[in-house]
Amino acid sequence: MKRFHVHAHVDDLQASVAFYSNMFAAEPARLEADYAKWMLEDPRINFAISTRGAKPGVDHLGIQTDTDEELAELKARARAADMTLLDEGAVSCCYARSEKHWVTDPQGIAWEHFHTLASIPVFSEEPKSKARSEAACCAATAAGPAAAPAAKQASCC
Repeated sequence: MKRFHVHAHVDDLQASVAFYSNMFAAEPARLEADYAKWMLEDPRINFAISTRGAKPGVDHLGIQTDTDEELAELKARARAADMTLLDEGAVSCCYARSEKHWVTDPQGIAWEHFHTLASIPVFSEEPKSKARSEAACCAATAAGPAAAPAAKQASCC
């Protein structure tokens, strides 16, 4: 089953955590000094906020899959529709390791499709055997996922 994903940048994490915890009637599933994430079942959403963005507001939307097969289905659908696709493969992003790719809608809204593989203790920490790539995680921009390597942003899910 898939889960809708929204990532927003905030100026004041503490105030935003209090607001969303009250709105969702739930505490974050993950809380760090610069990041919070709620994994809600009703509605089924992965809602994340962070202070790592350029300006407050919605950074990107996405679909989180539970399986590799669901992620492959989303990728095949994007390719069949001839969408520009940025395939990042396995990356460390925010506080997780994920397999992911990006597409951008006609208005320039970035959509992240991803399958979370593991939680990590440090923001975007790479395994010791893998050097950090130039295409930073979650780097899709309003200009589209194809512009992501040049953008080198640090916004993540």
